[in-house]
Amino acid sequence: MPEPASQKKDAAQPAAVIALPPTALCVLDVLEGAGHEAWAVGGCVRDALLGRPSGDVDVASSATWREAQRAFEARGLRTHETGTKHGTLTVIADGSPVEVTTYRADGPYDEDARHPKSVSFVRSIEEDLARRDFTMNALAYHPRRGLLDPYGGRADLDAGIIRAVGDPARRFSEDALRILRACRFAAQLGFRIEEKTFEGMLANKGLLVRVSTERTTREIEKLLVGRFAGSALLSCVDVLAAVLPELVAMKGFDQRTPYHVHDVLEHTAHVVDATPPQPLVRWAALFHDMGKPALFFADARGIGHFYGHPALSASMARGAMARLSLSSAFAARVLELVRRHDDALSPTPKSVRRMLASLGGDVELFRALCDLKRGDAAGQAPFCRSRIKEVDAVEALLDDILAADEAFSLGHLAVNGRTVLALGAEPGPIVGQALDAALDAVIDGEAPNDPGALRAFLAEWLAEHADKARS
Repeated sequence: MPEPASQKKDAAQPAAVIALPPTALCVLDVLEGAGHEAWAVGGCVRDALLGRPSGDVDVASSATWREAQRAFEARGLRTHETGTKHGTLTVIADGSPVEVTTYRADGPYDEDARHPKSVSFVRSIEEDLARRDFTMNALAYHPRRGLLDPYGGRADLDAGIIRAVGDPARRFSEDALRILRACRFAAQLGFRIEEKTFEGMLANKGLLVRVSTERTTREIEKLLVGRFAGSALLSCVDVLAAVLPELVAMKGFDQRTPYHVHDVLEHTAHVVDATPPQPLVRWAALFHDMGKPALFFADARGIGHFYGHPALSASMARGAMARLSLSSAFAARVLELVRRHDDALSPTPKSVRRMLASLGGDVELFRALCDLKRGDAAGQAPFCRSRIKEVDAVEALLDDILAADEAFSLGHLAVNGRTVLALGAEPGPIVGQALDAALDAVIDGEAPNDPGALRAFLAEWLAEHADKARS
């Protein structure tokens, strides 16, 4: 149990007033009405103090899970026995789940460095808070009794500090996922990680190999879509390298090109921050220049080059995403963005239609590519930022093309395979070739997407093809 006197503050703070979610108030009322003590704990208290919405509500109580279940069912509330081995019961209050856990202390942890082998149930909320990860999460609140803050969590919230409860090495060796949680909180809140806490993370990062891939990936994705993701990547890279070793070569790698004023990792961090906080484009931003260090060479003038880096970055991204078990469908879309992030894209209708066609008509992917290109330009040298306006013009043209329902895929053509056959073509590959030629003509502005005009085009194309076949 944590002991440091510097962290410990025994008394609750009755003056503190926190706006708890109605579901938490309901659960507290039921448990205390049945004669048990109960407190809202952890993230919902932290987020209430920060004025942020909270997705999860957790309650700690003196009641055993069976006592809690009886109290809730007596009030007509449904329960689920989700973690009764560890004293946890889930109750559905106002349609939302609330986890209710008996005050407990954790025993030794399993080899997965994630779950305690056993728990012991304790008598007080103070003993329960001692097992929690960070001071900002070791908070308990009750509307009448006020805020219980034995480890200075509120002061750390005010100072923007992530600090482990008690001995950091012990906290992270118990549950290695806490290492990634600290990085994720830094990305979401913009907090800095306290020095001793970070040292504990570094010393125990080797335990991250024991954490399930699913949990690891979830934490990384939450980090990537955080408001301060870029700064978290930079400050936590030496920890994150345990799960994304590709970051090591990017750190401090001087690009030696007038187009860049940052090293590869710094540039990547800027690109991440300059893109919308959506998983697709943020993952692509993370990976887009990953291949640069391996392909770097300097010319006779000392200027750096990275020819072919989009393809190598995509190859490295494929390996990383497979290791992290991201879905194959999602990974394929990320890879498409990484491969194409340096492709020329001019603000002309022909260029936009060509790119849209090459993306299979996937408008969402096209917009994500525009987002990535804007972010890439924002992370380069200041004179490159003019490219952002070019991308804006590209996306405006995309909107015009979509509004006009212009053809950019075979499905949008005013003719089809039956048209080609009716013009005398034999069934077979030539039908598809003819339609591809017609689509190219429409995209390039050489023919309108009109049935009559395209029949004339196809007739001429088929005649030319027949002449070539005879010769």
